[in-house]
Amino acid sequence: MLIVFNPCKEIIFYAKHQKKFLYFGQAKKMNTETAYYQSPVGILEIRSNGDAISAVLFANSWKGTKLVEDELNFATPESPIIKVCIQQLDEYFAGTRTEFSLITLQSGTEFQQSVWKALCNIPYGRTISYLELSKRIGNVKAIRAVGTANGNNSISIIVPCHRVIGANGDLVGYGGDLWRKKWLLDHEGKIANGVQTLF
Repeated sequence: MLIVFNPCKEIIFYAKHQKKFLYFGQAKKMNTETAYYQSPVGILEIRSNGDAISAVLFANSWKGTKLVEDELNFATPESPIIKVCIQQLDEYFAGTRTEFSLITLQSGTEFQQSVWKALCNIPYGRTISYLELSKRIGNVKAIRAVGTANGNNSISIIVPCHRVIGANGDLVGYGGDLWRKKWLLDHEGKIANGVQTLF
């Protein structure tokens, strides 16, 4: 089942108005493409589905695709949306971008989509608990299901599942490995708050 939505609601003329919002939208039927990106936290596998980003995965993490990194092709991708994604990731890792403005599209249930939408509303440099996330989707009893949906997010960094932590402040449950979660939170905290490390 494929559920798509626009969490920015009235922002439907994205390209025309150049609004800097991440939103989910309907992709055109075009060729899919996979590209690889060397980041400070390892290689990212970026997939496009038409004119939308459908996945950003940490290669060789416990949950990610297992690849022989020396054999990867880092050639410039053909997909325009992947080119924009790479540019925005460059800016994110350089500390000059705190919000992504990309069309994303990933398959999921209505519940999963509601969780992923809520993730996009966690401010850069901030964290919330799984309990708080479940409150934000209007179901405080769904903490376990929220954690599962969070873990099923396929668009790492851009849909910021790394900003969800345990109720006691501990880093827990990250498909890209906990050291990457710590790195991302420390990076964002340093840029947003001038803090060297959060954890």
